[in-house]
Order: sequence, then structure tokens, then C-alpha cells
Amino acid sequence: MSKKIVLITGASSGIGEATALRLAAEGHHVVLGARREDRLAATAKAIEAAGGTADVRGLDVTDRQDVAAFVDTAAGRHGRIDVIVNNAGVMPLSRLDSLLVEEWDRMIDVNVRGLLYGVAAALPHFQRQGGGHFVTVASIGAHQVVPTGAVYCATKYAAWAITEGLRQELDPSIRVTTVSPGVVESELATTITDSGAQEAMRAYRAAAIPADAIAEGISYAIGQPEEVDVNELVIRPARQR
Repeated sequence: MSKKIVLITGASSGIGEATALRLAAEGHHVVLGARREDRLAATAKAIEAAGGTADVRGLDVTDRQDVAAFVDTAAGRHGRIDVIVNNAGVMPLSRLDSLLVEEWDRMIDVNVRGLLYGVAAALPHFQRQGGGHFVTVASIGAHQVVPTGAVYCATKYAAWAITEGLRQELDPSIRVTTVSPGVVESELATTITDSGAQEAMRAYRAAAIPADAIAEGISYAIGQPEEVDVNELVIRPARQR
């Protein structure tokens, strides 16, 4: 696989961190963005100790100008960007009658607006270059709705729809992939404040798979020949039916 400049949002833990570690080990240069800069620095240090290369930058995906600066800085430093993995997401599940409206707003801001801001920032670069690859980390929640997951699933349905619409609209030189993980070992469940949702999630997450399983899928998608576009991957534990 030729070396690519890969931008990853939400890279401080979970799928984002695992993707950074895997792609860097495969010879790509990774540009890591997240709010927790100390975690990014630790990941970059691990990458460099293993012989890879990485840049880090504090990033709030709910801030359109910050996302634009993240992408533009990487393009200016490296002369191009090849892939953006829009991975940042939050999952504070709750029943609708809990009325946790601020948490609904947060999910919409991060999971939907954050994705759109990433698209808006990277697309002009891809069009100018005549190529690039969008990868959206959605969720199995893009394909099903469960109790306590109405708003979260809605944001992931939206992420799926935005990414599929993007694929259909763009020139074939720009590839588009949606990755929909099932239950994965991550910190997502720690954002749940609703006690009922917390209890349900403990049982639901009993069959979680490592985040690197999703990273491997992303690696597969971006490693295909330019004429091959892997449109969607659904990756979940074998026990998750």
C-alpha cells in the first residue's frame, strides 16, 4: 500500500486510537485530532517509538473553524491529504422521557455536525487534488433502533445518509466508505448518565470486540486499488445477533 496522509478525528481513544496505531504501523502518516491533547501526544509517542510518524492537534469537531484549520494545516504541511476518517462520536443513551435535551444536542453536534464539518473541510482539497477518501465511522445504530437509543441511532442514521449521499454525488475519483461497528471495546458507554441505560448497556456490551477489528476494516477499505470503492462495512461480534 502506498503511503497516505490520513486524518483521524476522535483519535484519543477507542476506534480512533486503534486506527491511528494500525495505519501508522502500515507506513501511513497519521494526523490525529481530538480534545484530549495529552492522550494524542501519548499515542503519537507510541507510534514514533515503533518507527511510524504522526502529527497531533487539539480538535473540537463541533467548531467548524477548528475543523477547517485541522484539515488545512495538514494539507499545508504535507502538500496533500489522502484520507479523512470522521470518527469522533458520543453516545449518552437515554429514554426519550428522561428529557436529557442537552445530551441530545451534544450527540447532534458531535455525531452529525462534526461529520459535516469534516466533509466541508476536506472536500475542496480532494477536488483540487483529483482524489481522496472519506471514511465515516457510523454504527450498527445506523441500521436499527433500540430502546434508549432513539437520538443516538438517529444521528447514526444521519451519518449513514450523509455519507451515502456524498458517495453518489461525487466524482468517482473520490472514494467514500461507511464503517458501521457493532459492540466495540471503547469509552463510549462512559458518557451515559441515565441509570436505566447504563444497566442495559452493561449486559449489551458483554460481547464486545477490540477496536482494532474496526481499524483493520478501515485499513482494508483505504488499501484497495483506486478503482475499487468499498462502500460500507458492518463489523460486529459474532455473538451480536
